[in-house]
Amino acid sequence: ADSEEAAAIDPLAKGIDLTPLLDLLVDNEEVLKVFHAGGQDVEIVFNLTGKTPHPIFDTQIAMMAISQSEQIGYANLVESWLGKVIDKGARFTDWGRRPLTERQIEYAIGDVTYLAKIFPKILKKLIKTGRGHWLNAEMEKLADPANYAIALETAWHRIRATGRNPAMLGRLKAIAAWREVEAQDKDIPRGRIIRDETLADLAGHPPKKQEDLAKVRGLSQAWAANDIGRRLKVAPVRLVSQP
Repeated sequence: ADSEEAAAIDPLAKGIDLTPLLDLLVDNEEVLKVFHAGGQDVEIVFNLTGKTPHPIFDTQIAMMAISQSEQIGYANLVESWLGKVIDKGARFTDWGRRPLTERQIEYAIGDVTYLAKIFPKILKKLIKTGRGHWLNAEMEKLADPANYAIALETAWHRIRATGRNPAMLGRLKAIAAWREVEAQDKDIPRGRIIRDETLADLAGHPPKKQEDLAKVRGLSQAWAANDIGRRLKVAPVRLVSQP
């Protein structure tokens, strides 16, 4: 979307060529690309092109500069700036099934049409804060390709964890690498395997047996007996022992 119109592009459409869109995102320096909490979106583009959208502006990061508070969700952003309440019902529908419903398309387009209206308002507010230099640096970090070229041996760098003694650090490296393999194998976001905070808890307080995984905050009861729980219990030991 821009200030005039919006379109929904289906990347799963048969025979579609996404090259013009991807070229616009990663090679056209004349167009500013606006996202909200755009990390996963940027990662998708990076995986398709080896590049990141640039120049880039993230409204969630910008709101932290304005309010100096915690990260704001998109629905709350829209409600606070435009007074509109987003129907979240379509958020958890099956986006891989075709055809998409009108409700799904309306929900998806709402991501960009509302941003096109909110961005100028945020920009005007930001000009008054005097935090432009800080914000520019944060946007460059978001667009840094190094953040998205994740090697197994460095996957743990993205995890915030305290008390990094050698044993805990070894487990953190191993479990983070294991999660990357699982996520790539299933072609889903790594956070849907295990969230960062849960991964850090596992590294800091490792269960003694698979059954104990059911007691870990952030994991379901099924982990006590399912295959992924078994792989988690075995894989870190193997990975830690590698030179």
